[in-house]
Amino acid sequence: MRDITPMGPLRHIDAGVLNIAYVETGPADGPPELLMHGFPYDIHTYAEVAPRLAAQGCRVIVPYLRGYGETRFLNDATPRSGEQAALGADLLALMDALAIPQAVLAGYDWGGRAACVVAALWPERCAGLVSFNSYNIQDIARAMVPDTAENEHRLWYQYYFHSERGRAGLAADRRGLCKLLWKLWSPTWAFDDATFERTAAAFDHPDFVDVVIQSYRHRFGLVPGDPAYADIERRLAAQPAITVPCITFDGIDDGVRPPAEAAAHARRFTGPRAHRWVPGVGHNMPQEVPQVFADAVLELIPALQKAP
Repeated sequence: MRDITPMGPLRHIDAGVLNIAYVETGPADGPPELLMHGFPYDIHTYAEVAPRLAAQGCRVIVPYLRGYGETRFLNDATPRSGEQAALGADLLALMDALAIPQAVLAGYDWGGRAACVVAALWPERCAGLVSFNSYNIQDIARAMVPDTAENEHRLWYQYYFHSERGRAGLAADRRGLCKLLWKLWSPTWAFDDATFERTAAAFDHPDFVDVVIQSYRHRFGLVPGDPAYADIERRLAAQPAITVPCITFDGIDDGVRPPAEAAAHARRFTGPRAHRWVPGVGHNMPQEVPQVFADAVLELIPALQKAP
């Protein structure tokens, strides 16, 4: 892994159970924005978003999630969990370590889930939320309720990861499998090999496979979670509403989650919310249309500035 990224040098900080590698750009006294990546992506998702926000005076922080890049577990005995509670706890721990009392949180996929968890359970820490695919908190109790055939077919990789064959397949060819997912999930995004390889280096993490497999098994109730996060998972099981100001998106060309009307998630958002469909966009919205994503984050800065 390189210590220098297009957004600046990597920094490291101990936060909770991790030593988190992250990039920070923009003025240190600017309104803080935390940008969270998903699977199978990395911080370079925001390579064109972060500079736009920094240019507008924002303090922008982009961390590698657990199991990616230079982020490392501090203790060999810590379970390599990818469950939603762990992702949310990691984000909260990073904010604590950086002494950020409140920020605008933005993300998609795993990163959107982390942001939604913090927004739902610790709303005082989240002044505003940008969430691709709207409400990203998993309803594990209903995970075995089948979806439509079309939507089930989109999730083939999750069912693959439920088997030891899937674990072995990911371990043997993580680049090949993840590149296929990029193509399937963003069919209209013309990324090149260099763009993929820049991100794929983050998958060489020693815990990548374990964290990914645990995540996709836990969300279906197939494996236990880390006991350290049991209380958070209990709270998430109630499907808590998000009360903070939100901008939510769906990509019309998303190969994982088809676009949904605002009403589909309306009961999960009890505060101000704008829901938008983005044409020509697949699953990796911040990298596909960075200006649109950056503009949404900037829209929520007034909410951060008004917060007590």
